[in-house]
Amino acid sequence: MELAYYSDLAVRLVNSEEPSRGTDTLTSVEAVRALFGESQQAARRTTDADVTRLRSVRARLRAVFEAAAGGDEVLAVDLLNALLIEFPVSPQISGHETRDEDGRPDWHMHIADYAANAGAGYAATASMGLAFHLTELGADRLGICEASPCRNAYLDTSTNRSRRYCSDRCATRANVAAYRARKRLDAERSAAERSRRQDHGPTGLTADAAQETSPAMDR
Repeated sequence: MELAYYSDLAVRLVNSEEPSRGTDTLTSVEAVRALFGESQQAARRTTDADVTRLRSVRARLRAVFEAAAGGDEVLAVDLLNALLIEFPVSPQISGHETRDEDGRPDWHMHIADYAANAGAGYAATASMGLAFHLTELGADRLGICEASPCRNAYLDTSTNRSRRYCSDRCATRANVAAYRARKRLDAERSAAERSRRQDHGPTGLTADAAQETSPAMDR
């Protein structure tokens, strides 16, 4: 479904904050306008009030991703439905691109923005896009990055539903951390084995036991 691409707006909004790192880029009108991307007409309507509006929506969208990532798709759907009720959308047929050399329009669905303010319009579009993504591809396609301390949201578009990280950078960092953890575990096991051998000797007995069982030299 073509409308699913609007789900990127939800990801963009959620990831404007990184709670585990204590960072938040959604602090100004300019930051809100940047979220809209190419939608300059909607961005121009942004006011200071939209910063507060979208921060509230951001927390609710993150809850959708966290519920889906945690395997509770019913909760994810309930949370998303609440957003859809509060921020309704107006689907619209658009044909601004041509389909062939005859100039016939390439008709497709858009989400028209008739909201009272920029924040509500963004919330409606992002929520509907996420809803299409969830229903078309599955709730398990909504994820939260597993690379500590990152908790960014992502949309899994892999063919085998195997994505676990929000970016290649996080995947590399997690793989390196896992490799180092394995090396530490191997080193600890090797050290423990060396210590055991020193305590028990090559025959598997302790040093005292080995002395007691050895034949007397003067017999």
